[in-house]
Amino acid sequence: MGCRTNRLRSVTAQAPRFADPVLCLITDRRRLIAAGGGGAHWREALSEQLRGAIAGGIDIVQIRERDLAARALTAVVRGCVAAAAGTRTRVVVNDRLDVALAAGADGIHLREGSLSIRQVRGVTPADFLVGQSVHSAASAVLAREADYLIAGHVFDTPSKPGVTPLGCQGLADVVNGAGECPVWAVGGIGPSTTAAVRRAGARGVALIGALAPNVPIDELATTVQTMVTNLRFSFDSPDRQP
Repeated sequence: MGCRTNRLRSVTAQAPRFADPVLCLITDRRRLIAAGGGGAHWREALSEQLRGAIAGGIDIVQIRERDLAARALTAVVRGCVAAAAGTRTRVVVNDRLDVALAAGADGIHLREGSLSIRQVRGVTPADFLVGQSVHSAASAVLAREADYLIAGHVFDTPSKPGVTPLGCQGLADVVNGAGECPVWAVGGIGPSTTAAVRRAGARGVALIGALAPNVPIDELATTVQTMVTNLRFSFDSPDRQP
């Protein structure tokens, strides 16, 4: 899937926190079980997915299990933090600053309209990551102080039925609004779409369904590891550069 966009040169200076390209796994235990977990308990399936992603060199894991109670969510995050120890993978928690701090996560990912970035910066260590979801160029301008932004959804995806996607031009507009803050694309992302989002200016991708393969639980970790490797190649291969 390709598209041509008009992208302006950004002017806001910000020290980079990541080396491009960045791959981010956003967890969704229900989608994972539906895809291929079979009779496995969600904890087992999620653990296997995370193990494979970390082994494959995923850069960021965003724990996005928003309906879990604080105790259960903290346990999931602590398990992921332990699994990622000593690797390149950093762990962030979706919108729950209390859980992120209690579980020793590397950062938080804010929803649009949640806590402000400055509020989070005021109560967290200097190396604590703060990311935010954005859905428009105007929102990206307001969120430039984040360490990264996730923009979407870019392409049609089953998780957003009936909602018009940003498309490549919309993504490019978000990139322009973000200045030097890196933008990662989400929504309908896979090997066939990574070249397009890179041309639009994305410096990484966030993945949900693309890393929830329909395979038996005992094959899940190995399959996800291979998928992460292939996705990184599809985004970063020289012949796909803009």
